[in-house]
Amino acid sequence: MADVLSILSSSYKAAGMSIPSKTKYVAVDPTLYQGTWTGKYSDGKKFSITVSQIDGFRAQVHYESGSTSQYQQVLIKDSSFRFGNTKFTLTRAGQAQVKNVVNDPATGSTYLDTAVAKRAT
Repeated sequence: MADVLSILSSSYKAAGMSIPSKTKYVAVDPTLYQGTWTGKYSDGKKFSITVSQIDGFRAQVHYESGSTSQYQQVLIKDSSFRFGNTKFTLTRAGQAQVKNVVNDPATGSTYLDTAVAKRAT
């Protein structure tokens, strides 16, 4: 079990997910985040992230990929937010980078899957 936690920890660090920010939470422009974002991981799996109910720096997120469907409230800070094993970073208007730590149950290994998400118009 310690090996799995060690691997997850190193994956998060590699993804830049554990570096604490010293900036404060501030209200964001809802028009930059609200809507449905879609993309495809390198293995061909499609995903969808719906961001809604943005209030200040809080938002509701619905993530779907394959058989995974997850709802979570998130805090937006430094143009990004985390939910589960995934980090969403707004790179420019209408485009974001999505990093997902994936655990392979067959081999027990973990890897970082990075994709580009575009907001549906």
